[in-house]
Amino acid sequence: MLSKIPIDLSKIKSEDINKEILRAGIIAELDAINLYEQMAHLTTDKHIKTILLDIAKEEKTHVGEFQALLLKLDKEQEEELEEGKKEVDELTE
Repeated sequence: MLSKIPIDLSKIKSEDINKEILRAGIIAELDAINLYEQMAHLTTDKHIKTILLDIAKEEKTHVGEFQALLLKLDKEQEEELEEGKKEVDELTE
């Protein structure tokens, strides 16, 4: 993603803008997690590795914060998330 919102927010209905902002935030955090974890696996410096993995962990918290807000605003998203969890449980038990 690299600091570019993947959709044109000017084309989003005003009642949906906050949900799309939160989704863009989730995408950005996931992108950061991937980047930091990949760099951590590449480095041979234990201090850099430690810091990168710590930052990646913090980004995972940010994903949770954005997701919690999104689920408050989008009940369909909340319902489908629960449905997805049920499907995984059924397929993996």
